[in-house]
Amino acid sequence: MGEYVFDQGWANAAEQAGLAYYPKLQCAIPFTPATGPRLIAKTPEAQTALIETMQQFCAQNQLSGAHVTFADQSTQTALLKHGFLARTDRQFHFINRGYKDFDDFLARLTSRKRKKIKSERKRATEHVTIKRLRGDEIRPEHWDIFYAFYMDTSERKWGHAYLTRAFFESIHETLRGQTLLILAYEDDIPIAGALNFIGGDTLYGRQWGALKNIPFLHFELCYYQAIEAGIEMGLARVEAGAQGEHKLARGYEATPTYSAHYLVHEGLRTAIERFLRQERRAVDHEIDMLDTYSPFKKE
Repeated sequence: MGEYVFDQGWANAAEQAGLAYYPKLQCAIPFTPATGPRLIAKTPEAQTALIETMQQFCAQNQLSGAHVTFADQSTQTALLKHGFLARTDRQFHFINRGYKDFDDFLARLTSRKRKKIKSERKRATEHVTIKRLRGDEIRPEHWDIFYAFYMDTSERKWGHAYLTRAFFESIHETLRGQTLLILAYEDDIPIAGALNFIGGDTLYGRQWGALKNIPFLHFELCYYQAIEAGIEMGLARVEAGAQGEHKLARGYEATPTYSAHYLVHEGLRTAIERFLRQERRAVDHEIDMLDTYSPFKKE
């Protein structure tokens, strides 16, 4: 499916031309549209060897091509030098511009947006207590609770619950120190939660779920609490996952993301290259347009 960089249209075009698009080679972090390094190499020479090996592997095994998604810019630059095609998209990230706390962040917003966020936070927490748990504060029973939230969200959205209960046990054993679990309680009963992972300079928001519909609770757990936690931890940004223009009004900024694509068949490559040129212009235009709706005060 492209792991959040969707290429089904390319597959359909290949099929109509009598070409086999699958199997293909995919370089990604499964289920995670988070930007980062994708080639594990200590030197430029080793990186070049990896890239060339990917290309050779495609040719030797009759794969249509290789796709490296959500690569950081240095990885992207190296891939483009070896004939990969550039694709851009956009997400909404909170950028920490040296804020002292959440109120300092709010002070940078226009009066109308600042009042709206305060109102949403007040309504979300009127009868709810929020707890942020990290490291050893997270107990095995918390994962039982969160898994129930996760399954409820998957079932209500007709999604595929690809994360198993065993996955959360593994997270508890191996990544507990890099996990931020935000839970909402009503009368001491957990009713909603959001799962985040703490990177070197970024907080990654991943999953959320709720057993009760409370207005603006989703925004509070997934966006405002993440911003507050990111500021407190001194992190540079919060990545709240894919999609979501509604994040713009809540302090998240339209930010480009990058992927790189290598196609073996010259005809297919030419067609996709033409499409990507047009798509990049459209994405750049969209980011510029979204910036005009920024909630921040104009300098």
